[in-house]
Amino acid sequence: MAAAENTGKKAIEIINAIVNTALLVMILITLAFGCYAIWDSRYITKNALAAEYEIYKPSEDDGLTFKELQAINPEVIGWLTVFGTNIDYPIVQSDNNSKYINTDAKGEYSLSGSIFLDYRNDSSFNDFNSIIYGHHMAYSAMFGDISSFKDKEFFDNHRYGSIFFEGEEHGIEFFALVEADVYASCLYVPGIDKSLMQQEYLDSILASAINSRNIKVSTADKIVLLSTCTEGMTNGRHILIGKITDEIYENVFA
Repeated sequence: MAAAENTGKKAIEIINAIVNTALLVMILITLAFGCYAIWDSRYITKNALAAEYEIYKPSEDDGLTFKELQAINPEVIGWLTVFGTNIDYPIVQSDNNSKYINTDAKGEYSLSGSIFLDYRNDSSFNDFNSIIYGHHMAYSAMFGDISSFKDKEFFDNHRYGSIFFEGEEHGIEFFALVEADVYASCLYVPGIDKSLMQQEYLDSILASAINSRNIKVSTADKIVLLSTCTEGMTNGRHILIGKITDEIYENVFA
């Protein structure tokens, strides 16, 4: 009997040791995945920060660094800055709206993607309405700051930006923040070319805006929509809308 009991105890000890080892391995694997996820998230965010592209921003001199970025990736067409935010990025455009969801402005694979113009738009921003897309990311990366315009005080205090294209800088005066569904087809139609439809488009924007300001906007103007995902809605989008102007506004936040 004693021999049998000893054998049983040893068997139980062996089983316990196996179970404990298996649990330890599982814990270590979970920790490893957790550490990797944290590192991966920080790495993705780091590569998405505006500071990564700062050296390429067009300047008042010959804009050589911007031309260098265009030499790296000929699909770089401009630069977008929203004053008082971290939105300060090159604009790219492909022949589709999928490529730059996971490709950076240098043409390399990146989960943070790029700030990109709808492929159906004129790259010279000659369309009545141009749509620019970007990921909503943590740490205010990419279009992460657009959701801040939902706050009335923030919207009121952040009125201007700039957009560079065709070798020239232009101003942007933001006049509306819209919260919409990704399937809001009436908004996601770029390059509307009929005056009546353009006016209906403007009326729809102002009627559905969470925040807006009364500025002169007509079908004779060029407007730009900055679209990104929302945090609270599965298919929700925040769209910051501004008028492109020839006036260059002062960045009071610089």
